[in-house]
Amino acid sequence: MYPMSDQSHTVEINVDPLCPFAWVASRWLDGVAERRGVSVAWKQMSLAVLNEGQELDAERAARMEISWRAGRLLAAAADASDVKDLYMAIGRRLHTEGLEFTDELARSALVEVGSDPSLVSVMNDASRDDAVRKAHRLSQEALGGTAGTPIIVIDGRAFFGPVLTEIPSPSEADRLFDALTTLAGIPAFAQMERPMVGPPNLQENF
Repeated sequence: MYPMSDQSHTVEINVDPLCPFAWVASRWLDGVAERRGVSVAWKQMSLAVLNEGQELDAERAARMEISWRAGRLLAAAADASDVKDLYMAIGRRLHTEGLEFTDELARSALVEVGSDPSLVSVMNDASRDDAVRKAHRLSQEALGGTAGTPIIVIDGRAFFGPVLTEIPSPSEADRLFDALTTLAGIPAFAQMERPMVGPPNLQENF
């Protein structure tokens, strides 16, 4: 049994709405935060910025365009609403419901979180890209290196991940959080990795 509030750790997660692995990690962390009263700072990073300058095939280039558009929206809406709320509203539609990322999807997500639906126009405004690049740069600076999403920061120590292939059960989720907070408290710990196959299972069974 955990206490009603677990404020002993500072936690930050950096996400791009496009990434299904970030979505699975977000569902894990949000469940832990709700059950245990953990305060989490939600911030954006950008796979589009991460992939700038690379030669991409047509499919990947199209996905990076979605990352740009979603990133501009998050950056523009950040002052008016919580990044987490808009990220969750977009992610649920994109990943859980399997909808295509369109202006209508973005507009309905904005309405859900109480933001001005006219903000959807910023998704095609390249003048917003500097704000997206700044958010991405901060995520990489927190990590102290270069990586995709999610990037999690626990008690001031940042890691790429956790990369999860499915949304864990509540008991597994709590055990994972405790394991990560333990690792974050060991200065010598740097990395552990095992092979990963296929996209994540996005079903929520708990």
